[in-house]
Amino acid sequence: MARDTHPTKTVKDYIRTIVDFPHEGIMFRDVTTLFADPRGFRMAIDQMLHPYAGMRIDKVVGLEARGFILGGAIAHQLTVGFVPIRKKGKLPGAVISEEYTLEYGEAVVEIHDDAIRPGETILLVDDLLATGGTAEAGIKLIERLGGEIVGCSFIIDLPELGGRKRLEKMGMDVRALCDFEGL
Repeated sequence: MARDTHPTKTVKDYIRTIVDFPHEGIMFRDVTTLFADPRGFRMAIDQMLHPYAGMRIDKVVGLEARGFILGGAIAHQLTVGFVPIRKKGKLPGAVISEEYTLEYGEAVVEIHDDAIRPGETILLVDDLLATGGTAEAGIKLIERLGGEIVGCSFIIDLPELGGRKRLEKMGMDVRALCDFEGL
């Protein structure tokens, strides 16, 4: 039997870095190369689910926009519903909003006011954890609707930007498949 001479790839191996995007000094971590590879994508979804095996999860909530891709796949695997948290003005119908601070300004995210019932258990997902501002706003929306967050799962953590610590101070279980140094 022939031996496989290719080393085992990790999720991090599928992520490409684009230098100076969207502006000089930024090392953009591009997960679209991970999503495009069937083995890499399945590996990421399986690894994001693994820590929560056997736990009751009623819904998966994804943060705009790459969190929708991950959240849809994870919800499908769990056979549960998916709920998007979107930028202001993108959802039809009645919503609740949460404002948060960005590096250079403010933003608002929204969720339908009937998307989560009190007591439902929620897994929050996104591709990247940087400062944690968007995730914190998402957590606040979920909690305002009575959802109980069982975990926050990301592909990438940028530890230097402090998002993990920010969410852990809120009492969240935070998981990331890999981390990258720098911005």
